[in-house]
Amino acid sequence: MNAELTLYYDGRCPFCATEMARLQSWNGAGRLAFADIAAAGFDPLPLGLDMAALNRESHARTADGALLVGIDSLLAAYTLVGRAWLVWPLRVRFLRPVLGFAYRGFARHRYTMSRWLGYRLPPRCEDGACALKHPFAQ
Repeated sequence: MNAELTLYYDGRCPFCATEMARLQSWNGAGRLAFADIAAAGFDPLPLGLDMAALNRESHARTADGALLVGIDSLLAAYTLVGRAWLVWPLRVRFLRPVLGFAYRGFARHRYTMSRWLGYRLPPRCEDGACALKHPFAQ
């Protein structure tokens, strides 16, 4: 089954990675696909974008090739997994410009905001060994 929407996200961003994991947990019907733009070997050229654009705000591509950017990509993703009620303010016409502006600010400072909100990435594991940071060396 082909996904209806592919989300492009920054897997190095703790908040972003957490939200994508949440969406994946709700994606029982397989309507979403996920692409980590921070993964080794990720190539933005097939999207017709550069990494700077992908890092500015989230992007998603529909099955028919339409590109959704920013809050439109989030609205589509949450709607496809049956959680549109979580992002209902994104549908309110007079709120969209304000929320879009706030989202772009958050996206620009997502690492700092992740840290302030207490989000952390889990340790990376390869070949059964996980790299744990020393608690006093962080």
